[in-house]
Amino acid sequence: MTQFPTPPDPKEFYEQVWEIARQIPRGRIASYKQIAKLIPLPAGVDGETYLEFGALWVSGAMAASPSDVPWQRVVNSKGEISERDGVEAKRHVLLLEEEGVVFGVRGRIDLKRYGWSGKLK
Repeated sequence: MTQFPTPPDPKEFYEQVWEIARQIPRGRIASYKQIAKLIPLPAGVDGETYLEFGALWVSGAMAASPSDVPWQRVVNSKGEISERDGVEAKRHVLLLEEEGVVFGVRGRIDLKRYGWSGKLK
């Protein structure tokens, strides 16, 4: 399997990620993996490789997102905040709580309750 630290065309991929993230309603969340599944397979990438790297690429896109992208609405597939930086993780939590998202005792979000349907406009 070929290693892809970034998508073959990061600019195009990131734009697709950001457009999807902009559609997540306030008070709802999506996972990196969920967003990756909504994006067509990038040219030159086989399905197996995309399954392995797609969510990571979405994470990279969210980290580089412009200010109009609601980055806080994207979490890992366990419903957890994935930030490595404690300050940034706390900010992530606070932004979601301001939108009415409730975290469980283990710091997880109930994906059934707060998960976004993924229906694109």
